[in-house]
Amino acid sequence: MTSNIQKVGSSMLQQVKHNYTNHPLRTLAIGAGITFLAPTVLPLAKPLAKTLIKGGVTLYEKSKVAIAETGEVIGDIVAEAKAEVATEQAKKASVAAGLMASPTPNTESHHETQVN
Repeated sequence: MTSNIQKVGSSMLQQVKHNYTNHPLRTLAIGAGITFLAPTVLPLAKPLAKTLIKGGVTLYEKSKVAIAETGEVIGDIVAEAKAEVATEQAKKASVAAGLMASPTPNTESHHETQVN
């Protein structure tokens, strides 16, 4: 994309050089016209420019807030997921500990009580 912009810029520069070389009076007249019209046109363009800049600033601020809120939501989701994983691991550990700690059935002692 940058190369396209460079091509366009280079093409415009070549056109200006070509016009200045082949039509110097016309180029000077255009430059003088711009110089004289600028004080008239710029005050008219200033409100438009200010409105566009204000819109850009507003959009930037709203985007910052939206991004911050999205970050908070994602952080909350990650915290909830970690808590659920920890709870599941704790349940598995307690079940495993319960199985290891439960007494194994002793058939000999059961058999002895029946014989007596």
